[in-house]
Amino acid sequence: MKIGCATLLCATLLLSARAEAQFRVPEAAAGEDFHVEVGLMFWTPTPELQIQTGALAALGQPGAVDFVSEFGIQNTRFNEFRGVLKAGKKNKIRVSHVMMQYNQSATLQRAITFGGTTFPVNVPASADLKWEFWNLGYEWDFVATPRAVVGMITEVKFNKVSANLEATGYGTSVTDVNAPVPAIGFTARVYPHRLFSVTSEFRGFKVPGFIGKKISDAAGDDFDAKMYDFDIYGTISFSRYIGAQAGYRRVTAEYLIDPDAGDLKMKGFYFGGLLRF
Repeated sequence: MKIGCATLLCATLLLSARAEAQFRVPEAAAGEDFHVEVGLMFWTPTPELQIQTGALAALGQPGAVDFVSEFGIQNTRFNEFRGVLKAGKKNKIRVSHVMMQYNQSATLQRAITFGGTTFPVNVPASADLKWEFWNLGYEWDFVATPRAVVGMITEVKFNKVSANLEATGYGTSVTDVNAPVPAIGFTARVYPHRLFSVTSEFRGFKVPGFIGKKISDAAGDDFDAKMYDFDIYGTISFSRYIGAQAGYRRVTAEYLIDPDAGDLKMKGFYFGGLLRF
């Protein structure tokens, strides 16, 4: 009788523990408990920058200037601002901004035609190139659990690209392009621990010419633009209010906006800090 009672008691305790474990709600992740999140990232991408302007670009012929190889542009660290406004459990407004600028001088190893100006070989020249973009978007998390988030992102990427090539005695050639690009994508985040998460995001879109002509005043007879943005990063939350982040990002932008064309790529690692309120 004693053995039977003891067995029944152990079975009852085991079933109770199993039921408690099955229905226990995991503790909420610290990284999801906020209304406003702001971050500053330090990004050191490897650049690939090819731009052409003038009649060659308009006709789609080869002749792009590879600013990295022609001027020996090196990897440079840039600051990126990121902000998230959380409205409820599943809705987020996102904004980010980064300005990438290179200024480099070199003796040309070949003749370059840029913007209708030809710069001959062995001429000292300088290049000033800027690529700035703002991201403004909305995220809807159709899966939002205490330890996992899966969502859809829609956003507009406002791109501004300018390139200035100058050589003494041969003048200056400048191109300046504004290309707003809508994008759609997905984000997925998991929390192996309530204080640590891994996130992967992808956004991109190809703008058809007839739409591009309506959203860009610079669009002429030719318009084609596409942009892809891949980002994977880990976040450590020291508390609900402070965190650190490190990741890898690759951004690709290709455009043909009469009479300018560009093929721009940035890829590399970054790190930074977060504040939450």
